[in-house]
Amino acid sequence: MNNSFLSRLTPKEPKFFPLLKEMSDVILRAADLMIAFASSHCGHDEAIEFYKKIKDEEHKGDKLSIRIFDELNSTFITPFDREDIHDLANNLDDVTDGINSAAKRIALYNPKRLPDSAVLLAKLIKEDAECIARAIGELDVLKKSPAKITQCCNELHDIENKADDVYENFIIKLFNEETDSTEIIKLKDIMYELEKTTDCAEYVGKVIKTIIVKYA
Repeated sequence: MNNSFLSRLTPKEPKFFPLLKEMSDVILRAADLMIAFASSHCGHDEAIEFYKKIKDEEHKGDKLSIRIFDELNSTFITPFDREDIHDLANNLDDVTDGINSAAKRIALYNPKRLPDSAVLLAKLIKEDAECIARAIGELDVLKKSPAKITQCCNELHDIENKADDVYENFIIKLFNEETDSTEIIKLKDIMYELEKTTDCAEYVGKVIKTIIVKYA
């Protein structure tokens, strides 16, 4: 009870909100790069360049995540539970890691051609990134707009379901039409990483919903 009373009286550090926003901005930039990458039908050298750009964003996300963890260790009063901020930062980082992982596989495997389904998944990841950015942007006024944030989280769930459908249809088509076993392995792994990234984004929504239940 005393801790709750003190928490209401003690100013909470607002520095976590801009750091989380920066992490969401990293995801947006990485998602844009992935759409361009998947759409480009580029050669191996250009693919390496796309991967390097996405890797740069992934490094920025890692640095922001480390900063948030450092701030958690040095801040007396936080706007939400430390565990929730830690989980949110960690899962935001997972989304960028997923985009990077898919880009790395495209660059290393050098498939003959990426399917149109890869572009569809990349665009769904961009939709995820936009939902996440909107939700993160409302966190500092959570009590005023829990419905807006909840809607973003629900959209993340819907996008993940769409990504599941795209991936499953791709797998059916891949095994029915592709005769090169090496290409099957390459494309299946690349597409799996793209689809898994939408799972990571959905989990960001679940963490945010946990925060809403506690604080809205």
